Amino acid sequence: MDDDSATMLKECNAGEEEEEEEDEDDNVPPVVFLCVKCKVALGDSLAWVGSEDEQNLILLTRATDNVCVGNEHFVSRMPKESGCLLLNLYCRGCSLQLGKMYTSTPKNLDYKRSLFCLSIEQVESYVLGSTTQKICPEDEDDPVTLEHRVYLEHEIEKVKAVVVSVEQRLSEIESKLLKKAQ
Repeated sequence: MDDDSATMLKECNAGEEEEEEEDEDDNVPPVVFLCVKCKVALGDSLAWVGSEDEQNLILLTRATDNVCVGNEHFVSRMPKESGCLLLNLYCRGCSLQLGKMYTSTPKNLDYKRSLFCLSIEQVESYVLGSTTQKICPEDEDDPVTLEHRVYLEHEIEKVKAVVVSVEQRLSEIESKLLKKAQ
């Protein structure tokens, strides 16, 4: 994860009022979290709960369907997590182990229970709106997007139908005029 993203993802809990935190959150653009290996989307900052610097984890309330929850519980062997039951989290795209989910915790770790705890080393982030490069100069027409192309093709089909109808009418009128002229 690059320094800008890591800085942006730090949780600001140290004695700030809730109102100040809300103002800060309003100024931070959304972040999308991606698998470091296959680049599929794993979640976003709208589900952000916080980070845990000691274990290099980010904590999310929700994740995309690209995050698979393992089905075999195991007991944590870390000294500060004694007695925790965990499930591994995997990437659906490449099977990379992304982190863990706590299913049973002692009281002091209840805040982690049922959260998607993703390892920072396995996650990249993309800040929405961070790109500045443009393909086309602004004075030229916008490029045709797929949605715009589908719309244009639909409109062309309608025009074709009208032209065919007019052509049929014109042919009928011409044939009637030719019969009258004979």
